[in-house]
Parts: sequence; structure tokens; C-alpha cells
Amino acid sequence: MAEDSATPPYGIADTASNDLLICRPGATIRETLARIERASPNLFQVVLDDERRVLGTVTDGDIRRAMLASMDLDEPVSGCMNTSPRIATQAEADNNEVVIDTSFFLPVVDADGRLVRILTRQRHDGTIGRVLVMAGGFGRRLGDHTKQRPKPLLEVADKPVLEHVLSQLEKAGIPEVHIAVHYLADQIASFVDARANQADIRLINETEPLGTAGALGQLPANLDGPVLVINGDVLTEVDLKALTEFHFRHGYDGTVGAAPYEVDIPYGVLRHDDSGLLTGVDEKPTYQYLVAGGIYLLSPRIIGLVPPDRPVDMPEILELAKRAGFRLGIFPVHEYWRDIGRPDDLKSAHDERKS
Repeated sequence: MAEDSATPPYGIADTASNDLLICRPGATIRETLARIERASPNLFQVVLDDERRVLGTVTDGDIRRAMLASMDLDEPVSGCMNTSPRIATQAEADNNEVVIDTSFFLPVVDADGRLVRILTRQRHDGTIGRVLVMAGGFGRRLGDHTKQRPKPLLEVADKPVLEHVLSQLEKAGIPEVHIAVHYLADQIASFVDARANQADIRLINETEPLGTAGALGQLPANLDGPVLVINGDVLTEVDLKALTEFHFRHGYDGTVGAAPYEVDIPYGVLRHDDSGLLTGVDEKPTYQYLVAGGIYLLSPRIIGLVPPDRPVDMPEILELAKRAGFRLGIFPVHEYWRDIGRPDDLKSAHDERKS
């Protein structure tokens, strides 16, 4: 069934003039990610053979799921592409006989299966209406760095961390920013007042520390969409549009941004069976884990679980959401990410951002 042609459900991307939307099956996942980033806001690639026949498609979400499955980013993208994508014929497209409903793009091919063009439709506008920045912590692990200055105002590459965070949020077009403050809150208030803010920035003053999630209970009632929660001590270049699309595409109630974290073991790790018989030795291995990256996209239903009268941390809220049957997803962050909770991390962030 065709939609009303007066209000077309899609825009047309002409691949003859925009080859950023296509790649070859032998391209690495890392290379494909770079192409997806350059092709933004189109968060996909159509995988073609040498004759421009469609072999499959791959989205930003496909790649992040591959990361969850521990795929190496230097493996060919063919290993994580959708090999049975929905495809339209040129005649169907010309006669407006296609509807892009379950996907946000649709390859159009000729009679020989060669790509002609791509129809695109954004399932969600990719924007977030409201964000909560958690900036009330004491920063005790940073020692003398935070005795006279709150952690979000420590400088990285000649700018306060909070400036990096707010600039990214404003660049993403987020109109309303709440900042939860407690320790040395007056300094953060003065910083915000002196800044040329593009967003509507409001402070949530915690008279007593409310933990890593308690300030959610101080947000306005009757929220009309998900809220982005980001820690004020996290520097990241995560694609917020991709995060939002991932969240809506999977129908999640909550999405947790997860950063890769490596642990080097300086010893030989013994492998053994249940009886204690040695089966092998891994010499000084490196293990990689996904850790909570201090980035969350939460629906109003989850925020409604936050108790209004006591401190609460984010893991407790996520556990409550799981027990309530809400759908929670993991969004692997392959972009730059750095937590500045320790002196070494602060120095590393400064060196990285200066380079």
C-alpha cells in the first residue's frame, strides 16, 4: 500500500553522487564505522560487490551489536552485515509502491540487482529534549585537585570538563539541560551564569547528596520523552543521534552507554578443568570488558521508579527497572571516552585532547 504521494515518507539519496552510503564486503568494521560517521545523519551502509549488486546492509546498531559479541573491529564488515535486507525494485519505487516502516532506509535495485538509489526515512528525529548532567560529587579520588574546585570545573585542554560536556550537548541540539550540583555548587552556578549558553540550563541543588541517580527525582513531572543522563566527569564524543536511534529502534525503556575497558594481567593465567587438572597457560593476557560509561537514556517510566526521599545510585534504579520488566539495552561506545575520576585519568584526558 502506497502512502499519499503529496506527503512522501522518504527522501532520496542518489548514490551516484553520494558514495559515502556504500561500502565493499572486504572493508573492515573500523573502516565502515568511519564511513558511517562521515555519512551522518545516515547511520548505515549498503554493501555492494564489484558490479554494484547489493550483498547486504550494515547499520551503526549492527556494528555495536557485533561489539557486544566481541567481534574485532579489524574483521571484515561482511561478518556483521544483514545478508537479507529488504530491497525494492526500481519499478516499485517509481510507482510509489513502497513504504519504509520497519527500517529507516531502503535500497532500490534494477532488474539485475544493481543499486540504483536509496530511499531514506528517519524513524526518529534523533534529538533528545532534556538532559541531566550529574555534577554534584566530591571527587575525592582526585585528591588535592578537588579541594578548592569541583571536579566538573577541572580543566582539560584549557577548558573546564563541564564546558566540554555542555558544548557537546548544545552541538547535538539539546534544548534543556539540568545540572545536579552539591559540592562547591556556587562555583558551578557562577560558571553557568558567565557562560554564553545556547541551551536552557537549570541547576538542581542537592541540599544533601542524592547519589548517582537521586537527582532524577527532582526533574519536572509529566516528562514527555526519554532523558539523557550523563556524568559530569566523563569526556566523550559518543554519537548522541546514534544512541537515540538505537534506543527507539529496539524499543528500549532504558539504554546504557558502555565503554570498553582493558585489564592487563602481569602474570601467566592458569586454565584448568573442574578437577584442577592444568589445561593451559595464558601468558600476561589482556581482558576487555564493557563498563558502565556514565551515559544513560531513560524513559519517563524508569525515572518514575526513582524514590523522591532518599539517595539512590544508578545500579539500583537499573535493577528496579529489570525487576519491573522494563527493557534495558546496552549501547557500546566505540567513540572517544574518558572518565577523569583519578589523577592519571585527568592527565591522560588533557594529553589526548591537546593532541
